[in-house]
Amino acid sequence: MTMTLQFLGAAGCVTGSCYLLSTNKTKVLIDCGLFQGPKTLKALNYDPFPFKPGDIDAVLLTHAHIDHSGLIPKLFKAGFEREIYATSDTVRLCGVLLPDAGAIQEMEVEAANKRRRRFGDADIEPIFTIEDAGASLLLMRPTPLGEWRAIAPDLRARFWHAGHILGAASIEIEVAQDPDQAPVRILFSGDVGPGGRDLTGDPEGPTDLDHLVLESTYGGVERPPLSQDERRAQLAKAAQAAHAAGGPLLIPAFAVERTQELIVDLIELMEANLAPPGTIFLDSPLAIKACDVFLRHGGPAHANPYAVLRESRLLQFTESANESRHLERISGWHVIIAASGMCDAGRVRHHLKRLLWRPEATVLLVGFQPVGTLGRLLLEGRKTVSIQGEKIQVRADIRYLDIYSGHADGPGLAAWAKARGPVCGKVFLTHGEPDNLKALKKRLIAEGHDSERVAIAELDEVYNLRAGGGEEREAPKTKPRLAAGQPSRLDWHNARASFLAALERQLREAEDDAAREALLTSLSAALAPEPQPAPPPQPQPQRDDRSGS
Repeated sequence: MTMTLQFLGAAGCVTGSCYLLSTNKTKVLIDCGLFQGPKTLKALNYDPFPFKPGDIDAVLLTHAHIDHSGLIPKLFKAGFEREIYATSDTVRLCGVLLPDAGAIQEMEVEAANKRRRRFGDADIEPIFTIEDAGASLLLMRPTPLGEWRAIAPDLRARFWHAGHILGAASIEIEVAQDPDQAPVRILFSGDVGPGGRDLTGDPEGPTDLDHLVLESTYGGVERPPLSQDERRAQLAKAAQAAHAAGGPLLIPAFAVERTQELIVDLIELMEANLAPPGTIFLDSPLAIKACDVFLRHGGPAHANPYAVLRESRLLQFTESANESRHLERISGWHVIIAASGMCDAGRVRHHLKRLLWRPEATVLLVGFQPVGTLGRLLLEGRKTVSIQGEKIQVRADIRYLDIYSGHADGPGLAAWAKARGPVCGKVFLTHGEPDNLKALKKRLIAEGHDSERVAIAELDEVYNLRAGGGEEREAPKTKPRLAAGQPSRLDWHNARASFLAALERQLREAEDDAAREALLTSLSAALAPEPQPAPPPQPQPQRDDRSGS
C-alpha cells in the first residue's frame, strides 16, 4: 500500500487550505478553500484543479471559513459528486457562507467584465455561482465529534473540537495498510483556537500520531494572557479614542464568530457606560444570517451568550443595499461592522472608500490580514490605497487589536502539538506566512522536536507517508503553479498600484508644469515606444479610359 499527501493550498501562505491524501484505492481532500491575497495568488482560484475532481472519493472539511471551504462549489461544478463530511454547525454555516460567496462571485465578475469590455478584453466567468453553491450543499453530511466515520474501505476519520469558530474541528484520519501492519494515523489541525476563551472552548485532539499537519498563522506571535474583562477593556479604549476623534468607528470583521463576539462585547461595554453608547450597525447580510445560526446553536437556550444579538436596542441590522447606502447620511458617533475582515470584498469596501480620507474616522482591524490584502496594506501604514480602481488617501486613524483572533499564538500551537504526542513522524507546518512558519519550527525544535521531523510545507509538494513515522518527499509530477516564495509576497499588481500612487503624488506636489513634464519624459524614456498606427492608404488616381482621351 502506498499513500501520498500533497499540499495544494495554505502552503507558504495562510489561505487556500487544501490537502490531497491518496492511497491505492482512495483519494480524499481535506478542505477545499479559496485563495486570498495578492492577485497572482487569487488567480489560482480560476485555474483548473491540479487533480481530476471526479476522482475524489470524499471531502473532509475542518470548518466553514471561506479559505477552507470556498472552492467546494467549484469542485462540484467541475464534476465532484461524492460526500462532504463536516460537523453539523459547519454544515449550517456553509449554508450561509457558500451561497453568499457565489453571490459575490457573480456580482464582482459582472463589474469586472464591464471594465474589461472597455479595454477590449474578453469576459471572464465566475468561479462558481449561487446555484453551484446550493447544489454543493446537498453533498454535505453532518458528522458528530468524537465518533469514527468510515469514509472509504481503507480510510476512516474522526472529528475533534478545535476551539476556533462554531463547528470547527481537527480531523484525525486512519489509513489501513496490509493486514499485518498498523494503520497510518494522521491529524490535520485545521485552525486551532487560542483556548481560554469564554465563547469557544479549548481545542482538543488525540495522541500518539504518525504525522501531524499543523497550522502556523500566528506561529511567531506570543500574546499575553487576557481575561474577558481585560479584552473588553482594550476594546473600550479603542471605542473611546474613536468617539473622541469625532467620527464613526468602522470595523471590518469576519462574518462568522469574530463579528458576533465583537457585538456581544460592544453591547456589554455600552450598556455599562464603559464605552460611549451609540448605535451599532451590522452591515453584512452574511453576518446577519450567521447571527441566526449563533442564536440557535451558539449555546444552551437558557444561557446562550449570543442572546443579546436579538435583545439589544443598540444593534441594528442593515440587510438591503439601500439600508447600507443610508449609513452615508448618518453623522455623529456610531459603529459600523461590515465584512469582509480582510477588506477585500463585501460592503466594507464601500465604507472604506467614503471614510478612509476623513481624519475624524477610525478603522479598527481585528483579524489576521494576509499579504496583499487591503487590510494588510492599511495595517502597514500605506498612505494611498486603491479600492475598485479608485485611489484613496488614507487619513483615518488605523488601529489594530489582535485580541479577537480565533487562532492560537506560537506558545499555544506548540502546547497543543505537544499534547498530541508522541508524533513519531513529520510535523508539517502549513497555513502561515514565512516568518511565522520559521518561528514555529524554531519553537517546536527548542521544545524537543527533532529538527529533521519538522517540515515547512511548500505549495504542490508531495510526500509518501508510512506508518511508524516514515516519509519520503517525492519529485513533483506536475509543474509548480507558483514560483518558490510567491504565495507569501506582494506581486507586480501591488507594485504597480504603489508606483502609480507615488507617481500621482509626485505630479501633484511638483513645482510647476515644466517639472511634471520632465518627470513624465524621464519615465517615458524607460518604456518601449507605443506602436504607431499605420498611415491610412492614399487614394490612387483613376485612369480615364474613355475613347479619345
